[in-house]
Amino acid sequence: MTAPVHGNAVRGDAVRQSLASFRREREADWKTFEALLARVEKRAPRTLSEEELLARVEKRAPRTLSEEELLSLPLLYRSALSSLSVARATSLDNALVGYLEALSLRGYFYLYGARRGLRQRLADFFLHDWPEAIRDLWRETLASVALMVIGIGAGAWLVASDKSWFDAIIPPGLAGGRGPDTSAELLRGMLYDGDNGFLSGFAAYLFTHNVQVAILAFALGFAFAVPAVLLMLFNGCMIGALFQVYWSKGLGMELGGWLAIHGTTELFAISLAGAAGMRIGTSIAFPGELTRMAAAARAGRIAANAMVGVSVMLLFAGLLEGIGRQTITSDVTRYGIGGGMLVLWIGYFYLFRAVRHGDR
Repeated sequence: MTAPVHGNAVRGDAVRQSLASFRREREADWKTFEALLARVEKRAPRTLSEEELLARVEKRAPRTLSEEELLSLPLLYRSALSSLSVARATSLDNALVGYLEALSLRGYFYLYGARRGLRQRLADFFLHDWPEAIRDLWRETLASVALMVIGIGAGAWLVASDKSWFDAIIPPGLAGGRGPDTSAELLRGMLYDGDNGFLSGFAAYLFTHNVQVAILAFALGFAFAVPAVLLMLFNGCMIGALFQVYWSKGLGMELGGWLAIHGTTELFAISLAGAAGMRIGTSIAFPGELTRMAAAARAGRIAANAMVGVSVMLLFAGLLEGIGRQTITSDVTRYGIGGGMLVLWIGYFYLFRAVRHGDR
């Protein structure tokens, strides 16, 4: 009975010696890592990778750690993970395993966790996510604009060939009895006299209609992009029908200025919504090597970013329409505002390139 007891005692001494040796070799790194985490958790800088740590040091951003301490964090984290792996494999001490698990978890959340606040998320969206999504949709955007132009031409041609098409395209209740037979004087007065009748109602209806078009073009994109195509065509037909009425009375340029204030932003937003719907529809129809669900999910991420931005554009369009239509009567000013907004959007989406944090 003495030999087994003596053998167990020897093995116990060996385990304790091994545990003590393990602690002596690595405990200094654990304590250093724990101390650094305790400091940075009070004022955590945005640190996601070694590259971003280096970028932060080079940019000399405000921080609570020195350069050497910042660079040591990923190394200490890996050392803690290695120690945890050894402790688990050898079952050295349950308390030690728990300590290393907690330390490693804290290190993971600091180094790789999502630490962006609302302000940073908004900045990333407006500086990167939204314009990058729009640039990715450039082919669909061109197709959407082309369809709307075709619709404008078709609507104008239909009304020019047969005036009854005006009531078929624009609801009679909205037109209020005005149409191709309305006098030029009355139509001109609606553009410049702040009339709250036909054009005011048409503007409100058109804005509401365009919001609905944007939502439907995106939401129904899964139907192989067919609804998005039809909505772009019909939206253009409405504008074309109205333009034909004013153009026939020599007021086409005047109507263009009236619509330009908000129309460049609003119609661009509708085109982008149509492009987002087309991306989803074409991805489902032609998934390539991916499954249809995977292709739709990938397209949906880009389209969703674009649609969040479209809602912002429509908000701007509503403000421009509500204020500009009532207070600005100069054709030059109207075209200047509309053209300036169009240049602004094109520059923002296609010319401006913001550098992401840590990029070189």
